[in-house]
Amino acid sequence: MASRRCLRTLTKTTPFLFRNLSSLRSLTLPPFHLAKASSPVSTTPASAFAQWPQLRYFSSDKQDDHSDEEDFSEEEDYEDDDDDDDVPVSSRKKVYTAEEKEAEAEAIGYRVVGPLSKDDDVFKPYEPVFAVVQVGSHQFKVSNRDSIFTERLKFCEVNDRLILNKVLLLGSASQTIIGRPIVPDAAVHAVVEEHALDAKVIIFKKKRRKNYRRTKGHRQELTKLRITDIQGIEKPQVVLTEKPSKLAKKEQEKVAVSA
Repeated sequence: MASRRCLRTLTKTTPFLFRNLSSLRSLTLPPFHLAKASSPVSTTPASAFAQWPQLRYFSSDKQDDHSDEEDFSEEEDYEDDDDDDDVPVSSRKKVYTAEEKEAEAEAIGYRVVGPLSKDDDVFKPYEPVFAVVQVGSHQFKVSNRDSIFTERLKFCEVNDRLILNKVLLLGSASQTIIGRPIVPDAAVHAVVEEHALDAKVIIFKKKRRKNYRRTKGHRQELTKLRITDIQGIEKPQVVLTEKPSKLAKKEQEKVAVSA
């Protein structure tokens, strides 16, 4: 629209520029001076612009002096931007202190003890005790040697030992302890087995009659935990009862029939 307005104004004003003949006469070029015959270099006449009494500075020539300065300033700006881009992404992330890590981990519901060494024998035989644990916003019913998948836990690596602090309930064959909301002096020990990705979930959005369709995929980051021990409740002793053999069963049946 702006270009059209400019054209209209030019077409309206151009007829009035050359009403007087004096304006046209003022535009006539000065006469050319013929080159001397003694000059063997060139016989072509000099250009009119070279013999013009006053030098004409066009817009392109007028900004030559300032263009270098502007380009230099722009290059400095670009160099500053490049310096910001050269900073690695890892350094832009928030750096946590040890206290902040512990506080955030406790808010989620776990505490990192340390890496698992080869001499540690944390995997115990099965015990008839279960617990309900909260990790983040999810609750899990776990027993010894169970494995659970939680959302990706920060500040922990594979083979790290964890203590799950938010224990909501403890139960066994003889007693049940319910927390309000957390059971005091209760803990569930676990080991980080791996960090993995869940199966892909397709997210499809559509608005009919709007030519709008969007398809995206998402894979949730998960952490696999292996439960090693449950503390805070009396554990009943496991009594192993030997099963009678088949021969003993047959003898007992024969005695019962003969009687």
